Amino acid sequence: MNLNATISPRLIAIGDIHGYSAALHAVLDAIAPQPCDTLVTLGDYVDRGPDSRGVLDTLIDLQNRCRLVPLLGNHDQLFLQVCEGRDEWFVDWLAFGGGETLGSYGGKLANVPAEHLEFLRNCERFFETSRYFFAHANYVADQPLAEQSDETLLWESLRGRVPEPHQSGKIAIVGHSAQKATSEILDLGHLICLDTWIYGEGWLTAMDVETREVWRADQEGGVPAAG
Repeated sequence: MNLNATISPRLIAIGDIHGYSAALHAVLDAIAPQPCDTLVTLGDYVDRGPDSRGVLDTLIDLQNRCRLVPLLGNHDQLFLQVCEGRDEWFVDWLAFGGGETLGSYGGKLANVPAEHLEFLRNCERFFETSRYFFAHANYVADQPLAEQSDETLLWESLRGRVPEPHQSGKIAIVGHSAQKATSEILDLGHLICLDTWIYGEGWLTAMDVETREVWRADQEGGVPAAG
């Protein structure tokens, strides 16, 4: 073994987690993040699954292990708004999977730690590298990312509109639109969707965007058999 060999940094995206902390732990164990790696989480950390609190704890801790770039998802935005006093959204949030999130905090919004809210407030709307850009939901092809609305970047499903390649020429990496029919990655060439329906019958999926190596786990943290 060459002890002087350098470790190549990786650029890894992780799809919608939705409160499934066991799946997140299994995927991170398989990835084994290194300090030189960049992990981009595509949003929707909360709602629907049983342990949104644990997911946020894990992501906050992950910031000490690698470069973490957390994006804001529509579920995260709604949760944050409810926690900040937007009571008119509370009933809709509960119906949107918020009941499970509330349960993970002992049934009281007052139990949500300040560091969880600060983490969500600091999430990015998008992230770019020289070859890729990352957003939670969708984009407008002929508009710079910084000029795009939350409605597009956080809420608009690919089921309603599949965009053309972005004017930047970069490949888009998104989540949000659960691939319920296949539970597989949607790869359109100019756009890759990593929401493989963890809150249903699918997986939590992570992908090295350069090598296309994939890691996945089910709700209980089980991983697919090799081969």
